[in-house]
Amino acid sequence: MEYIFTLKYRLHGHGGNQESLANRLFEAGCDDALPGIGQTGRLALEFTRESPNGEEALESAIEDVRCALDSAELIEILPDYVGLTDIAEQVGMSRQNLRKIVMKHAETFPAAIHDGNSSIWHLSDALLWLDQHGYPVDVTTLEISVAAREFNIAIQASSLTADRSRELEALMA
Repeated sequence: MEYIFTLKYRLHGHGGNQESLANRLFEAGCDDALPGIGQTGRLALEFTRESPNGEEALESAIEDVRCALDSAELIEILPDYVGLTDIAEQVGMSRQNLRKIVMKHAETFPAAIHDGNSSIWHLSDALLWLDQHGYPVDVTTLEISVAAREFNIAIQASSLTADRSRELEALMA
């Protein structure tokens, strides 16, 4: 199976030599990634990786980057956080059509993780719901979005202290 995803990193102590950075990534096994350095101190790597499943695709890519750039900090994995337009593109429908579906099924469609002018969902939640309701969903995109969500939640949770984590768990119980 072929999985397409993006790893976003914050670079620490990077000298700014992009060619050296690209060579180190290539030599570490990231020859299936397209690197992008649009912001100073940031790196995005868009992978097209063959793997038995989405989780292994992410894990192997993260390990390859770690071998090349041991001080890089993983900050986000895509695809995960999306708006209606992104979800609609994934299932081949217009944003307006998807909005009608969401409004019609407001009680069962996954809740947005951010409601506002531009609402945001976890792509995996939306794709799972759409799949269960007979809409065409690419299985590799669904699988990689589930794995990306789990990693992103772990990234966010790692910033909590153990005491604060226990406090929050107690409040939610």
